Amino acid sequence: MLELRNVVKSYTKNVRAVDDVSLNLPAGVVGLIGHNGAGKTSLMQMIATLTKPTSGQILFDGADIVKQPDAIRGRLGFLPQDFGVYPNLTALEFLQYFAALKGVRDPARLRMLLEMVNLHEHANRQAAGFSGGMQRRLGIAQALLNDPDVLIVDEPTAGLDPEERLRFRHLLSEIGFRKLVIVSTHIVSDIENMASHLAIMNKGKLVAYDTPDSFVQTARSQVWSVTVEAQHYDALRAEVQVLQAQRNEHGIHLRIAHSSSPCAGAVPAEPTLEEALMTRRYAVQEAVV
Repeated sequence: MLELRNVVKSYTKNVRAVDDVSLNLPAGVVGLIGHNGAGKTSLMQMIATLTKPTSGQILFDGADIVKQPDAIRGRLGFLPQDFGVYPNLTALEFLQYFAALKGVRDPARLRMLLEMVNLHEHANRQAAGFSGGMQRRLGIAQALLNDPDVLIVDEPTAGLDPEERLRFRHLLSEIGFRKLVIVSTHIVSDIENMASHLAIMNKGKLVAYDTPDSFVQTARSQVWSVTVEAQHYDALRAEVQVLQAQRNEHGIHLRIAHSSSPCAGAVPAEPTLEEALMTRRYAVQEAVV
């Protein structure tokens, strides 16, 4: 569906925000993971045709969207990280405005989307008075107005409470059954239960691309569990990578990333996805929070 070929984005001669990224993305939910400054936003802006790559190609269903941006724009939904609303417009009026821009003429769809993001009871309230989480949900609704084939969302759960986060993750997962959803985040828990693939970026480069199960499979035999006495903790921490530490009645319970048993009493543990990413031989631990 979407293919990136050797995509580069340079802002200065010596700084590449995106450095020779190649990807082939079919339908499904792709989690784009990396620390701030890893190149995630620059990559998404190029896919959304907001900026052009310095070099390389981005193909959508075979069309080069760098040269033919309209090939994707009518089939694209985009929610940027910094999303604002217009003063004096109600939630419904806000959607009506964007619906007109996108050529959507079905009033019932606007109501349906407001209900989908749990704002139907606030349709006639001025959106400028919404909380940050409510404005985020309104942004999600506008991104879905044209029933896009490609949906790009940047830090989608920022400002949402736990119930809203769960609802939104479920919504994105359902959309990914038949369409391409690209979710940028530095929080692994946001995408671990819905992503079909994960793309890990670090310093502009794509350092890993695989399924969540493959990341976890690779990390098996590299994560260990052990409880140590408190006085031994500092010495052990200086020698190995501690993933988690929690005090209990027996001492300090640790989960450790290591290629072999890190100390006496350590037993293999089933890695979580976050732990799996942190144990990759790439510099993924820097990219994950």
